[in-house]
Amino acid sequence: MGQDDVQRFYNLPIKVLKMDFRIKSFAEYEAAYKHSVENPEGFWDDVAGNFNWRKRWDKTLSWNFTEPVIKWFEGGKLNITENCLDRHLATRGDKTALIWEPNEPGEAVKKYTYRELYENVCRMANVLKNMGVQKGDRVCIYMPMIPELSFTVLACARIGAVHSVVFAGFSANSIADRINDSDCAYVLTSDGMSRGNKQIAVKAVVDEAVKSCPSIKKVLVVNRLDMAVDMDSNRDVWYHEAVQSVSAECPATEMDAEDMLFILYTSGSTGKPKGVVHTCGGYMVYAGYSFANVFQYNESDVYWCTADIGWVTGHTYILYGPLLNGATTLMFEGVPTYPDAGRFWQVIDKHQVNIFYTAPTAIRSLMAQGLEYVTPYDLSSLKTLGSVGEPINEEALALVR
Repeated sequence: MGQDDVQRFYNLPIKVLKMDFRIKSFAEYEAAYKHSVENPEGFWDDVAGNFNWRKRWDKTLSWNFTEPVIKWFEGGKLNITENCLDRHLATRGDKTALIWEPNEPGEAVKKYTYRELYENVCRMANVLKNMGVQKGDRVCIYMPMIPELSFTVLACARIGAVHSVVFAGFSANSIADRINDSDCAYVLTSDGMSRGNKQIAVKAVVDEAVKSCPSIKKVLVVNRLDMAVDMDSNRDVWYHEAVQSVSAECPATEMDAEDMLFILYTSGSTGKPKGVVHTCGGYMVYAGYSFANVFQYNESDVYWCTADIGWVTGHTYILYGPLLNGATTLMFEGVPTYPDAGRFWQVIDKHQVNIFYTAPTAIRSLMAQGLEYVTPYDLSSLKTLGSVGEPINEEALALVR
């Protein structure tokens, strides 16, 4: 699909992001910061202009901290997946969008170009529509770090469904609480998952959870491990069967800037988990802008965020932020200590990762294993290191310098 085809198919202008909003010097940073403080509406108005909108917004920012009510880009119409996928097809269609590194080092890596990712997202979107998913429906996703997880997140966004990803390690009760609180009608899951040297029956956890979730209509199951699972013929659908009969084209649903994009729950460490809503327009603009500028991404870079998509860091800096910028993003199914404590460094060497974004906790846990797990690998491709979740200590930073 070329640029002219995209324009005809969606009847909208295609603006190819060239990352002209990326700050390239300290002087530019000072000017951008000054502009953002003195005129935040004008600043974000300029940034938002780098993206594709079906209709330009009427008002950039409305806020009332008393109620509180904050709205961004009111009146604007868009679909975030057109900015993550469609607009890259003409110039980056054959560029690798997603690299999937499996849990087992010997298992085949999967790579998806922007065109292939677009087609897989459209197929998943059509499967969801055939199941009855409509704009505004809430969809719970409880799935391991496999490519289909990225397909489901983006497919929900494409058809206007609200995705609510639950970390695939939470209990059945935790899933049920989130489903019931957000009134989800659908669950997307897998038969099982590999985590280190363990295999976990994921579908069984979902089966237990939905016993107390009367709102659930259908459960879509991805076959990851060929595990034996119980399938309710009135409720459960195998993805590999459903996808056989659907098209690789799915027009994106028009969304208002203030429509919900996703609900993501807090961990519950300080009380009952709270559902945090992110809306389409403001989230898109900030995710795209922050990724480009925090990581200073260049067109040929390979970028790896080690977070799980079950957390907001994974939403923003594995999927949405990189894809909005036409980046190559790496998704890792495994853990840093399997089959040994050199796994992170082996993956960096293997894929020649340029930008590495991880948590200090992970680095500190690897420090205890000794440098013998680091030195066998060539880390010279690394140019940018990102730290997330907590302040990083000097000793942990030194390990990856």
